[in-house]
Amino acid sequence: MDANELKQLYNVGERHFPAVNLSRVRLINAYLPGINLWGADLSGANLAQAKLWGADLSRANLAKANLTRANLSGVKLNEANLRGAKLNYAKLYGANLSGAYYDDSTRFSRGFDPISQNMQKF
Repeated sequence: MDANELKQLYNVGERHFPAVNLSRVRLINAYLPGINLWGADLSGANLAQAKLWGADLSRANLAKANLTRANLSGVKLNEANLRGAKLNYAKLYGANLSGAYYDDSTRFSRGFDPISQNMQKF
């Protein structure tokens, strides 16, 4: 699936895309609140400034994804792979990051504490 197909289906009311392959997709500034991408492959995806509040990204592969300035408020990111992801200036208010994986190359906003969010370093 590509970015245009995803946005078209979303715009006609589809919200469930579990385990979809969106590796390296460009969804810059996309408006997709409440989307279900449980277990999706978003590795290397560019989601900078995307509006994803209330989305389910549990167990999603977001390795090396760009989530800079994305709105991830209330997003389920539990057990997601965030290794190498860029989360600079991302809005994470009320997000569930429990069990999400990160590493030394994962970038967070200044002052963000992954340990207090029950994240796992690998």
